[in-house]
Amino acid sequence: MNRVRLLVFNAALGALDYRVPEGMAIEFGSIVVAPLGPRQIVGIVWEPERLAAKDVPDSKLRPILEVMPAPPLPAPLRRLIEWTAEYYCAPPSAVARMALASSAALKGGGTTTEYRLTGQEPARLTPQRAAAMDALAGEQATIRELAAIAGVSDGVLRGMVGAGLLEAVTVDIDRPYPRARPDFAVPELSPDQQAAAGTFVAAVEDARFAPFLLDGVTGSGKTECYFEGIAAALRAGKQVLTLLPEIALTQNFLRRFEQRFGAPPVLWHSSLKSTERRRAWRAIASGEAQVVVGARSALFLPYAKLGLVVVDEAHEVSFKQDDGVRYNARDVAVIRARFESVPVILASATPALESMHLADTGIYKRIELPARFGGATLPDIAVLDLRAEPPERGRWLSPRLVDEMKDRLAKGEQSLLFLNRRGYAPLTLCRHCGYRFQCPNCTAWLVEHRFSRRLACHHCGHEVPAPEQCPECGTADCLVACGPGVERIADEVAELMPEARVAVATSDTLNTPERIAEFVTAAEEKLVDVIVGTQLVTKGYHFPELTLVGVVDADLGLEGGDLRAGERTYQQIAQVAGRAGRGAKPGEVLIQTRHPEAPVIAALAAGDRDAFYDAETEARRDAGAPPFGRWAAIIVSSEDEAEARDAARAIGGTRPNHPDVAIIGPAPAPMSLLRGRYRYRLLINARRSAELQRIIGEWLGALEFPQGVRVNVDIDPYSFV
Repeated sequence: MNRVRLLVFNAALGALDYRVPEGMAIEFGSIVVAPLGPRQIVGIVWEPERLAAKDVPDSKLRPILEVMPAPPLPAPLRRLIEWTAEYYCAPPSAVARMALASSAALKGGGTTTEYRLTGQEPARLTPQRAAAMDALAGEQATIRELAAIAGVSDGVLRGMVGAGLLEAVTVDIDRPYPRARPDFAVPELSPDQQAAAGTFVAAVEDARFAPFLLDGVTGSGKTECYFEGIAAALRAGKQVLTLLPEIALTQNFLRRFEQRFGAPPVLWHSSLKSTERRRAWRAIASGEAQVVVGARSALFLPYAKLGLVVVDEAHEVSFKQDDGVRYNARDVAVIRARFESVPVILASATPALESMHLADTGIYKRIELPARFGGATLPDIAVLDLRAEPPERGRWLSPRLVDEMKDRLAKGEQSLLFLNRRGYAPLTLCRHCGYRFQCPNCTAWLVEHRFSRRLACHHCGHEVPAPEQCPECGTADCLVACGPGVERIADEVAELMPEARVAVATSDTLNTPERIAEFVTAAEEKLVDVIVGTQLVTKGYHFPELTLVGVVDADLGLEGGDLRAGERTYQQIAQVAGRAGRGAKPGEVLIQTRHPEAPVIAALAAGDRDAFYDAETEARRDAGAPPFGRWAAIIVSSEDEAEARDAARAIGGTRPNHPDVAIIGPAPAPMSLLRGRYRYRLLINARRSAELQRIIGEWLGALEFPQGVRVNVDIDPYSFV
């Protein structure tokens, strides 16, 4: 090729053409360095017919400077980037950036210097060095990464190197990962599990696109079934991608994986150190990484020989990205499998309604596991009507739930209380003047966290110390916490059952892999009697002695304008109910509610999942909602409220008149101020026959906006705030 087209990482520039110097070997997908003005930029060589660019004569083309020592992006990944950009109305450059998620990995192999403690005992230590030595036990990383772990400056650690407390270690950047062995510990499966596993093994061996919905009740052994599909891919020398919705689930999964295959998988998530990301990216691109387990961003990595894709807990809302490229990793995973011509398994005890519909219509093949493994039974579910059985004044747990918890404590069994609200209380106000603590950057109250003695916004991260007096009227001892969070429930349990050992499980308390591992170990070794947690504990954990689950406020998820509120509430409560009775002892679930007649609560109490899904399906059909219609949102934001409002009105004033498309708005978003930006929304409801992306593209493409205005399109939105 004498002339090439580059996809560069600047959406405003689009694609750019360059000249290939004589003797330089380039192919589609090559990652190259090219000049742009006085700078040098990275780009990906793309098929010219698939990306539009300005027509520049050959004589004016500037030459490619360098081909980077990284494997070219394979054609299936390039097609996935194009599809994702088109479907989600995003710039191709923004999607492609996720594929090149480690800039260091593009520079080739070599060695690097890391540091570790020498074990030398110093005569005396400064407080900073002493703290660093405690924090860095067992760690090996670069100076900068060790400084972040220890919470000290680079200078402190360099001084420790000079004092002989830290030593330099030269490591191969691309040192190989331990090899997983498909036959390391083959499990005994039930007949249902064996049938499911056999289907997955055959699909992997067939090496064709085949989408499966693995629909099994909690505790039915879904993981063991798709592990056999992974084993088949390993035997064939293929790579496997397994997506998990939460990093918090990773530790439990890693342990099960290592027990089955004799080595841990390769991890990919946002908390990896830069050296770990570099090593993982290179191993994935070369084909050396066998099984990759990661969050949604792992979906766009350049797998050399992908053989299977697994999406665990496929119903989870956290698979939907809420900023940047607003893609749903569950759906894009299916598309990636289609482009790669490999099977994909969506595993869930409470599948998304869209996935159920695709299975019902025969597009997905449903594999069912209707019973728990090993003779365990599903828990009994009962509803506590808080209007008839209210908690004591000032408390949040009904007497019947408390009695059941005390009974479990006496038997040496464990209980779990679920409330999907972090912190101590969602609102703090002054009883003297009525002042409420609100985030200055968002339309949200500050949440009180008593563990850290802070008031925090869960949307932008703004924090202030908990004050001693009201900032409005100056009155002391007048601040009142309104409503419960998990910390308040934990306090109530401690008051009612002082002998119980209570653990709070939220993203605040389980925010590192080490803390998650400590929590799991404590729960498994029965060092915890009562777990109080958010949705973090609704899935993935197996505690055989946990026999009681209490849902503190089942109505919480039904509040607000979320169009999937019923489905999401059903999924969360069904998932957390599934933590009870997973061992030999039977389980019980008590659901506290003020609306026992609500269809979601009634379906949960009756254990009639099909009735709930049938009713929800008909409601969606009547509303033209997914999977029978399409939703999209246009979000307009600016730091200047008038500027955001005027831009939203300009969009609304030029709305297309299309018979298959209804457009609502613009109107201020429910969260009209978020991270310091004023927000307006338009909601679009379209028939499936409408070319929604083309309509939106032509509509917005004809408009120009001030520099401070951002216009984001959210296809298939999950958040309506």
